[in-house]
Parts: sequence; structure tokens; C-alpha cells
Amino acid sequence: MPVSAYQDQRVVVTGAGGGIGAALAHRFAAEGATVVVNDLDPAKAAAVAGAIGARAVAVPGDASTVVAQAREALGGAVDVYCANAGLASGGDAFADEEVWAAAWDTNVMAHVRAARALLPDWLERGGGRFVSTVSAAGLLTMIGAAPYSVSKHGALAFAEWLSLTYRHRGVQVHAICPQGVRTDMLTAAGSAGELVLAPTAIEPDAVAEALFDGMEKGRFLILPHPEVADYYAARAGDPDRWLGNMNRLQQKWESS
Repeated sequence: MPVSAYQDQRVVVTGAGGGIGAALAHRFAAEGATVVVNDLDPAKAAAVAGAIGARAVAVPGDASTVVAQAREALGGAVDVYCANAGLASGGDAFADEEVWAAAWDTNVMAHVRAARALLPDWLERGGGRFVSTVSAAGLLTMIGAAPYSVSKHGALAFAEWLSLTYRHRGVQVHAICPQGVRTDMLTAAGSAGELVLAPTAIEPDAVAEALFDGMEKGRFLILPHPEVADYYAARAGDPDRWLGNMNRLQQKWESS
């Protein structure tokens, strides 16, 4: 049996107390990696780490500041960082300033802060892997969720920038962009999620599988829902038509 490419790799997964993060942590550990399970909720982080066993350690706390503690827990270095923690903020242009600020801080700036902490070591070593859980909302948009959509566009833009800037120096970057995934965030999306996301929702394990397939093939965009590629192309090729179709979906939601 061949040895996994992730055998003995040191991995951090933020927002790993459930959903996609927990699935990623389990999968990396199954591949032979040692995994830091990070979550704001200490009990959830401990439960996932306990379920994984000896290859996992819980490091609870804010994803924006976890790198130093995670590096210490992993013996001094991080090889793979999964910026998975996210905030599914609904609301429109009139959402409170605090809602907008929280979405931007969690969905974008936490990634920026992690990269600042990781890049000096990765560039010196000539290698590292940054995995950003973006969502299809970062490629497209999401009705009823302006702060979420805008901040996920920002997360994608930052992941693209990291890749184009550092790939020749050994830093590999991947952006996971699923549509609906059966997690608490899908439930939190309410009626808009029921209309747009629920019909094609997949399990978190399928997202992890898509990531590992994409990493093996060296892909930047990880699309657990392959049809998102067609939507993205349609959006770029004829934005007015695409916006018209999305507006009709908005009207359907408003009238439901």
C-alpha cells in the first residue's frame, strides 16, 4: 500500500468543531497527518480531537490568532493550514455595521492574519499549503446574504493573490467552493438556503474528498459541486443575463 503524501504532515483546521472542518480533520488524520483541531467552542474541538484519537490535538480559540499555539502543539511547524472557520452572515445592505465587520473579520482577515504568521517559515522552507474554505458564494453570490457574499468574494480574492504571488516559491493554495453542505450553516441560511442550496446539498465528507482529489491534481479551485464551474463561466461570459437570472431567483424567494 503506497504511503500517503500527507503522512506525518502537520495540519491545522480552523472551525473544525463540526461540519466541513471536522470532515477535513478526520480525513487528514486518516491519511497519516497530525492535526490541530481548532474551534471557538472548546468542547466541540475536544470532541472532534477525541474522536480522531492520537493523531489529533484540540487547540480551541479564535482562528485569527491560532497559528502560534498550533505550531507549538505540532512541534514547531505547520505544513498545511485549512482556513475553514466562517461566519454565515445574512442580511442586506442595511445590515448593522457590526454584522458587516464580523463577516469581514472572520471570513477574510482571519485568513490574512494566518498567512502573515505562516508565510515567513513557508518561504524559507520552500513549501507550505494554504486551504481556504470559500463557498460558491465567493464565485457567484448568495441571495439574502450580502455580508456573507461580499466577504466570501474577498476570501477568494485573497486566496487567488496568495497563489499567484507565491506558487513559484512552493506555496500551494486551494479554494474550496461548495454550494449547499449539510451543516449547521445550511440550517442558518433559512428560507434562502432551502430554496437555493438544500436541493443539491452534499455531506461534509464529500467536500473533504473533493479537496483531496483537487490537491492530488494541483487544482486551485476545488468544486465539490462540479456544476458551479458552468455557473461561473456563464457569469463571466454574460454578466447581464446571469444577473437577470439571479434577480428572478430573488423575486421567487421574496414571493415564497
